[in-house]
Amino acid sequence: MSESISAQINLALAVFGGLVVIYALFSRFFKERLLISDPILAVLVGILLSPLVLNWFAPSNWGNQEIILLEAARVAIAIQLMSTALRLPSGYPFRHWRGLGVLLGLIMPLMWLCSSLLAYLILDLSVWEALLLGAVITPTDPVLAATIVTGAFAEQNLAKQIRHLLSAESGANDGLGYPFVLLPILMLNRPQGEAISHWLLEVWLWEVGAAIVMGGLLGYLAGVCLVWAQEKEIIDKQSFFTYTLALSVGVLGIVKLLGSDGILAVFVAGIAFDLKVESRDRIEEEKVQDSLDLLLTTSIFVLFALALPWQEWLDLGWKGLLLAVAVLLLRRLPGMLLLYSLMGLRRRADALFMGWFGPIGVAAIFYANLAVRDTGIEEIWAIASLIIFTSVFAHGITAVPFTKLHHQPKSDN
Repeated sequence: MSESISAQINLALAVFGGLVVIYALFSRFFKERLLISDPILAVLVGILLSPLVLNWFAPSNWGNQEIILLEAARVAIAIQLMSTALRLPSGYPFRHWRGLGVLLGLIMPLMWLCSSLLAYLILDLSVWEALLLGAVITPTDPVLAATIVTGAFAEQNLAKQIRHLLSAESGANDGLGYPFVLLPILMLNRPQGEAISHWLLEVWLWEVGAAIVMGGLLGYLAGVCLVWAQEKEIIDKQSFFTYTLALSVGVLGIVKLLGSDGILAVFVAGIAFDLKVESRDRIEEEKVQDSLDLLLTTSIFVLFALALPWQEWLDLGWKGLLLAVAVLLLRRLPGMLLLYSLMGLRRRADALFMGWFGPIGVAAIFYANLAVRDTGIEEIWAIASLIIFTSVFAHGITAVPFTKLHHQPKSDN
């Protein structure tokens, strides 16, 4: 290993470790006083270290930047999805299927179509390119959502219904975003008839349907094995604490190797695992997952900031900024205001809160790089990264004041 590579690795370790330590020490001060979430701080540090400013790191020098971002985002999403599943009450999706059904079956397609229409009207994109961009930014990001719905501040000011619904949606629609992204990719690369048949049979039946089955079986089996090991007293505390972390990456790899949607499978595995383990065990596992989440969140957003395409943003001009603002305001809010009563939400204020807080983050990083890899349309990354950047700051800065504004009495919790 050359000295320059060794120095880069040590510098990266120092930066990531130091950043996490500083944020952990002053987290409440950053969040509640300065309105700076951990993703915002990570992005700011990444910009400082990027070729734009200090030029300490440049992902393009490490190899294929697109693959680096794609795989880093995939692992970060998987671990966050397991945390999200553990955070939900056991069996939550089964008891609240109606609200989730509206979010995933109605709101999610509306978000896709609305985002695509905005992209088509504002930018010089073809119909299928606009639909691809719209699909990339459709999923509600679990990493950014976690910064809004977790912690003592959120528990004091947000009703459980809102916190759980946002968490469950962000967990499920990350994996379900895959067929939305694959349809325009297939239409851009194959004859129409072949593309549609592949999408219906291969993507929906195998990559989505099989992912749900495999994730459920693997998660439930993991829960059964954990309970058995505890009853036989053959598992030690250290192994217990790493169990769901290993389950996250294991399911991700196994299901992907079998040609199915590993991201969706991880969330389903977490839900199935929940059904077998006791609440005390779930809390312990959640603590381990959450402790790793901060490190992963910091790492992926620093990496994202290092790879920002500044020149391409300038080339987009005012239209790029207009699209980013329009997407944040119109992608989700109108549909939520129209359909919130079907989800069991009682107040219009709840619909406004959920309509605004549908952050775009790591899931979009993953799908944008997947789209570029499979289509070669570099403009997708330029536009998507600008929208992600805008969402990180807009949702991060407004999280505390909007949560305070939405504050519900203790009785509602």
